[in-house]
Amino acid sequence: MIPLTLAEVARAVGGSTHDIPDDGLLVTGPVVRDSREVVPGALFVAFAGERADGHDFAGQVVRDGAVAVLAARPVGVPAIVVDDVQAALGALARHVIERLGATVVALTGSAGKTSTKDLMAQILERIAPTVYTPGSLNNEIGLPLTALQADEHTRHLVLEMGARGIGHIAYLTGLTPPRIGVVLNVGSAHIGEFGGREQIAQAKGEMVEALPDEHAGGIAVLNADDPLVLAMADRTKARVVLFGESEQAAVRATDVRLNDRGQAVFSLRTPTGCADVTLRLYGEHHVSNALAAAAVASELGMPAGEIATALSSAGSLSHWRMEVTERPDGVTVVNDAYNANPESMRAALRALAAMGRSAQAAGGRTWAVLGKMAELGGEALAEHDAVGRLVVRLNVSKLVAVGGTEAAWLQMGAYNEGSWGEESVHVSDAEAAIDLLRAEVRPGDVVLVKASRSVGLEAVALALTEGGPGGTAAREGAAR
Repeated sequence: MIPLTLAEVARAVGGSTHDIPDDGLLVTGPVVRDSREVVPGALFVAFAGERADGHDFAGQVVRDGAVAVLAARPVGVPAIVVDDVQAALGALARHVIERLGATVVALTGSAGKTSTKDLMAQILERIAPTVYTPGSLNNEIGLPLTALQADEHTRHLVLEMGARGIGHIAYLTGLTPPRIGVVLNVGSAHIGEFGGREQIAQAKGEMVEALPDEHAGGIAVLNADDPLVLAMADRTKARVVLFGESEQAAVRATDVRLNDRGQAVFSLRTPTGCADVTLRLYGEHHVSNALAAAAVASELGMPAGEIATALSSAGSLSHWRMEVTERPDGVTVVNDAYNANPESMRAALRALAAMGRSAQAAGGRTWAVLGKMAELGGEALAEHDAVGRLVVRLNVSKLVAVGGTEAAWLQMGAYNEGSWGEESVHVSDAEAAIDLLRAEVRPGDVVLVKASRSVGLEAVALALTEGGPGGTAAREGAAR
């Protein structure tokens, strides 16, 4: 963060100082909420959580070097006391961003936010210093903490924004007002909470409504292939830039295919020219993510050839998202267990099928180890059934459905599509899946592991990779 006096912090957040000997003292370190992350010069934010209250660590963090604590009450050490710690954190983030003048790029969508953010960050870092959301810290706390990592050298701030209801994106854009806003798609993630795709579109569209108008430099980057996203062009005063495979998109992909490794290959077309791209990421769904990142880079002055080179070398910066590990014995494990919705599940299965073609030709098999897709509401049965059917249609060799009712629906879909005998199996939990796979997976097989985060199927993928012959294998597609 840029150095700030405690007096300036207090003014920015509307707080009062307590037990501070000199309000000219500088915050020179990071703003953190975890006492274990405190370093000299830090500002510690005391949140009262269900399991721990940050106020109880006030003395410790000051001894460890924190300049002060942002708190809801006096804590006996240097503190800035506010009525609402979360609101104060957001106010501080906005204050810092306004002082810096960096270009804020915000993105949202039902699927692909984190992967797109990772791609975008790696491209923009080639132009100028860039700060971006780590992992999926895209909520009311993670977003301002990310923004506060920016300093006087930062030129681009790439922020992922999530939503679980109407008004969430509007709130987040109020904390960190973007000049460029990206909407990736409107899918069925969290449809049970929103109530329908139209409601999801209403919430995601708050992104473009928050942008400055065209004359002030506002740019709305929209997916031309998603009708609900395309319709958001009418909700913004910003200049609209379209990406996708549609001919009306300014940034397009043509000649899209998956190679034998399941990686997308395509021709990138931008207003500045054309160039070929081979993604290191796995799955055709990353084409749309790559185009969104390319559209932003193009708007910030990067030519097509440089964008293509950057996309072709970019990897995933976040764990458990189509993270591919090749074991020494020839087993390939695809860990996509961070989350799941119907769209990402279908994309992952298609990538598995592409990766498995050469494996199957050599006698290997493809395994889909799948679990519950959460928050689908009344669509849950139909969507799980459809995924089970798709496993069969893609000629995936084995389905292992893990968990309770939803897993039974996955297997039912596969069964009704024609998967009988040992082609599909329903097991109760991750431990049972691990036992099954350790006993039956053989060299040359490709194993996809995917479910919503609450299922905890990453344990299956980690057991297969870390417990495989020769120890942990090198991961491909991850950051180096």
